[in-house]
Amino acid sequence: MLVIFSIIFFTNAAPQGAAVAKQNKVRQTLAVFQQVEDFTLAQHCPPSFELTEQGVCRLLTQYQFYSSVQNKGLGGTQTNLPPHRDGFTPAQIDLGRFLFFDPALSKDGSISCASCHQPDKGFSDDLDRSIGITGEKIARSAPSLWNVAFVDKFFWDARSTSLEEQALGPLYDPLEMGNNPSQLLETLRTNEYYVAMFKQAFPEEEKIELAQIYTSLTAFQTSLISLNSRYDRYAHGYHKALTEEEIAGLNVFRSFVARCAECHQPPLFTNNEVAVIGAPEPEGRKLDIGAEKTYNAPKLRGGFKVPTLRNIVKSAPYMHSGRYDNLRDAVKFYNDGRGNSIPEGETMLIHWHISEPNLTDDELDLIVTFLGTLTDASLTPRIPTKVPSGLPVVDKKYQQRISENQSSTLVKQSTQLKPNNEKIITHSGE
Repeated sequence: MLVIFSIIFFTNAAPQGAAVAKQNKVRQTLAVFQQVEDFTLAQHCPPSFELTEQGVCRLLTQYQFYSSVQNKGLGGTQTNLPPHRDGFTPAQIDLGRFLFFDPALSKDGSISCASCHQPDKGFSDDLDRSIGITGEKIARSAPSLWNVAFVDKFFWDARSTSLEEQALGPLYDPLEMGNNPSQLLETLRTNEYYVAMFKQAFPEEEKIELAQIYTSLTAFQTSLISLNSRYDRYAHGYHKALTEEEIAGLNVFRSFVARCAECHQPPLFTNNEVAVIGAPEPEGRKLDIGAEKTYNAPKLRGGFKVPTLRNIVKSAPYMHSGRYDNLRDAVKFYNDGRGNSIPEGETMLIHWHISEPNLTDDELDLIVTFLGTLTDASLTPRIPTKVPSGLPVVDKKYQQRISENQSSTLVKQSTQLKPNNEKIITHSGE
């Protein structure tokens, strides 16, 4: 403030033209100071995290007080969680938040990470298959990001084993964000706000590097914790948290007849594994071989990662290709018979947990009712009102593409794809 006062005092004694110019310069400087203050990174951890003496954030949950079979999150309702990622500084997590919502990370500044992973949609995007910078739908749906701190395989086909590695997919895929490492670095290094923010998050680094970008995005995503649903309160001993109907649904879900919990294991409601279930593609859509390509394993043809069921009611449509637009139909698929949707001429090694449970309509409804108890968005991070690039957080052009491509993509598919599934998907972004 003393520096600014001395500048203003000096301009009063200067010729009028020079005084006006200097006063404008002062206003610009103040504006920059205000912007930098707006983008000052947090010094405290997100909720449910504790700031340690080492200055990093450590996750705290009630599940940590339980034990677990083989330390893999296996067991009953009161079960410890598997190993997870944390240990990032508050500044790194907050920097990742700004990066996540900033369209500047895409090639043309049109979409951000949050365009396909929107907080109010279960960190998915409400589409059967997401839309990238080309305006066309990509091959798979956007998976939810809730509780990815506990995940050790990423993408539907499990082709990445860390969040840092996973970030390269959407950032540089020409059908998604379409960027390249050189342009991404130039964009951030020439932005004075980001330069200051990266210096705060990585004080020992001289300039912005790719590794810092990936670390920041990872730090933010590992803060997306959803473990305080009504189901969780029930699991911790408050049985009135669920209605009798919801408890009945949980019992069907965990029964040896339905076997839902064999793969969607509490408390994460995933086992972090790949499973071949024979999930159908949309009509006229070519076969997606999934994890067969990742592992070069024919036995995994049509295999995909078991998704979490946390916040599942918010993240429709369902399956890797968004085949089902509602939970009832998705649940019914498992009851329609083992291998009921395998394309003609295809052979798949369906996972042994997939059986023919012959559940009644009432039992299917009970499962759907129970899944609603897994909703918890209490730790949803604050969406920035503005980002350092000055671009819209979720821009109107992206939203317009969604509506425009609902019909145009279907037309393309009907003219380009053969109905007998002769064409095969071997790789795709998501």
